[in-house]
Amino acid sequence: MKIINNKTTILALILAGLTLVSCDDKLDTAPISDGIAQNSYQTGDQIEAALTGVYESFQGNDYYVWDHVLFSDVRSDNSYAGGDNPQIFQIDAINIDVNNDRVYNAWSAIYNAIAKANVVLEYAPKVERLITPERREQVVGEAYFLRAYHYYTLVRLFGGVPLVLESVKSGDPSVVRVARSTEEETYAQIIADLKIAADKLPNSYGNDSSVNKARATKGAAYALLAKAYAQQPAPNWGEVTNYANLVINSPAGYTLQGSFAELFDGSHYNNNESILEVQYLGGNEGTWGPQMQLPQSVSGDTWRKFNTPSHDLVNAFDAEGDNVRKNATILFENAPWVDEYWGNSVGSSIPFSYKWKNAGGWASSDHIYLLRLADIILLKAEALNNSGQPGAAADEVDKIRLRVNLGVIPANVRASQDLMKAAILKERRLELAFEAHRWDDLVRNNIAVETMNAVQDVDLRSGNTVNYGMKDFEVFLPIPQRERNRNPNLDQTTGYNN
Repeated sequence: MKIINNKTTILALILAGLTLVSCDDKLDTAPISDGIAQNSYQTGDQIEAALTGVYESFQGNDYYVWDHVLFSDVRSDNSYAGGDNPQIFQIDAINIDVNNDRVYNAWSAIYNAIAKANVVLEYAPKVERLITPERREQVVGEAYFLRAYHYYTLVRLFGGVPLVLESVKSGDPSVVRVARSTEEETYAQIIADLKIAADKLPNSYGNDSSVNKARATKGAAYALLAKAYAQQPAPNWGEVTNYANLVINSPAGYTLQGSFAELFDGSHYNNNESILEVQYLGGNEGTWGPQMQLPQSVSGDTWRKFNTPSHDLVNAFDAEGDNVRKNATILFENAPWVDEYWGNSVGSSIPFSYKWKNAGGWASSDHIYLLRLADIILLKAEALNNSGQPGAAADEVDKIRLRVNLGVIPANVRASQDLMKAAILKERRLELAFEAHRWDDLVRNNIAVETMNAVQDVDLRSGNTVNYGMKDFEVFLPIPQRERNRNPNLDQTTGYNN
């Protein structure tokens, strides 16, 4: 992300943090000495560079570049795997093996980011040279937010996970082989970190939106607090409403972008609706994610693309008459390959994921929204509805619908909590497709299993209906077996083969 760039110091940071990273040969080895780490972080510019290394985990981490879509949209009823990767086929089929490399890579990369955040949290409070006390507090707040964000990613993917809250200074297996915390304990840590972050972070860093949307702010901490209180096993809807309101009424001035299409046209990033986004710049600081999805007319590639929108999603757009969001989200084009769901012959018209518009030859400048206001408004609606206020919830949903030329929620729906629950879930699906929210929405509403097992996808090669056969335990990914081989204290999620 575009903040600062001191690659020498960032490299030192990565080396200092590697003892927490899940690497085949490094987990139980002696760590880099504390003395080396102390010498690396003595001035403001050094700790700023260390913080930049934490932010850069969003850019260099395959999970945030691409896999977040696989584990949310492809795993759900929003899209099919596409492509030709057996690991992704497992995700699509909800039949994920404990040795799936993409699961392991996500686990490893996210813990790598946490390791780097822990280094900043440990050394930033000690830095006094070339930094103001105010900026030092902000750095600590940013690191707390980033650690919380990554743990929030992990707990949504895996349930309870090991909580590593300090940089490792010992190779003793009793120190580095950390057992899983419960899901409740993991969320408690996330919430605690975010509350500290919110106290230390500013509403903005000045007038440059490319900085304000790249860095953690109070608004970002409040938004993630709202999401954490909603996603935890026992949601606290009062706190969701409270923190959503703090975002909506923030001095940062978050407002919905006037045009939904502008959010994704590549020319309106860092807008007022954005709370936090990954700042890809193209070239050496570009993303390869869009190239994986966009059709030949945009990407120039003739190989089969990934994340193919599902019949179920396309039908949902059409049933709602939602052409604005459909056209900004999906592009139909004749494909030079056979697609088992859309056309069992070469040249069939199939849909492509289209929220990223610019392939950029594997170096796109298209951004990724990590947090945006529409998500928080709809989350507030969900909280209000769960608190017995379906009419107030409908008022929030109407704000989202009116932007895309849809009518307000009908009176009979406004009067019913059950009907409003379905309306909010549908609105979130159409608004946030391919932004890695769908799976969490299904899990939070306790309908993941019934939704996936009710999907009527037909494999055109055989004419048979696809049976996902999802089980309750599959709301979470398996703990990677390679991690468990190194850490006997790491229990597998019940239901997966050990």
